[in-house]
Amino acid sequence: MTMWVFGYGSLLWNPGFTVARSEVATLQGYARSFCMSSIHHRGSEEKPGLVLALDEIEEAHCQGLALAVAAGEEEQTLAYLRERELISSAYLERDLEIELASGEAVTAVTYVIDPHHVQYCGGMALEQQAQIIATAVGGRGPNTEYLYNTAEHLAEIGLGDAELEWLMTRVRQITA
Repeated sequence: MTMWVFGYGSLLWNPGFTVARSEVATLQGYARSFCMSSIHHRGSEEKPGLVLALDEIEEAHCQGLALAVAAGEEEQTLAYLRERELISSAYLERDLEIELASGEAVTAVTYVIDPHHVQYCGGMALEQQAQIIATAVGGRGPNTEYLYNTAEHLAEIGLGDAELEWLMTRVRQITA
């Protein structure tokens, strides 16, 4: 049985594991947004950045990629993802049903935000997000790089995100 991972942010352009197959997929009931303060990867405790997370919203949906893990690499992939994504326990690991573009429904390991965690910051105005992203830097590099890579990759696969594109334009103005 294939292990699937739902990618909607950095997993799109930096999965960190062997992807045997990828396909556009939709997750119902969640929205992608910069609703998590990043104190490790794209910011610090002194100057938090922002990273994308899936916020549970009843009528929402999120398009991303279903990433099939290479056969035989399931255990090491899950261990890697847990180390990467659960670094501060702001994400919750869930097995959620996603619909592939082909129409097939599969269960995928998906990381969603814990709305009760101290790093949750949902509902922040886009201008405030842009100001934070423009200057934050963490252990994996500048917050700007995370935004640009994600927005550009979504556009490349035909899943352009209007909010991310606005943020990208605004952050480039701020940093110019």
